[in-house]
Amino acid sequence: MTLAELELRGGPFTIRQAEASDVGPIVGLLAADQLRASVESIAIEDRHPYEIAFQAIDADPAQLLVAVVTTENEVVATMQLTFIPGLARAGATRMQIEAVRVRSNLRSNGLGGAMITWAIAEGRRRGAKLVQLTSDGSRVAAHRFYERLGFEPSHVGFKLSL
Repeated sequence: MTLAELELRGGPFTIRQAEASDVGPIVGLLAADQLRASVESIAIEDRHPYEIAFQAIDADPAQLLVAVVTTENEVVATMQLTFIPGLARAGATRMQIEAVRVRSNLRSNGLGGAMITWAIAEGRRRGAKLVQLTSDGSRVAAHRFYERLGFEPSHVGFKLSL
């Protein structure tokens, strides 16, 4: 399902809901990330866990896995939006943005910013009152990018691997 059209240098691009056939190219974008490469490149040989995860995401109306494609339907970027209802902030829904990836040769052309701008608008359309995202502490350039888009570093995140 087409969600938006973007006219940018190197484009045009279409933002659409990811399809099962996009799993391989999306995992490829994840594996191309230097911080995730060791985990994803080992796991990419077995696509089954990714396919199961895609089915769960696709079946959940609180999840939106996005593929950004060229006119040739080549996946060049992705992100996942999660809508989280809560009691805090007077019952506000939060939108979490995760796994934002843009193919390396298309960075700095405005695609990432256009994706985030679209995501914020989608969050508003769905009634979210807050948009949040996490970024690895070592991604200084990404932090500058998000701050340019209006995000503020406001919390310290914690993780526990299970």
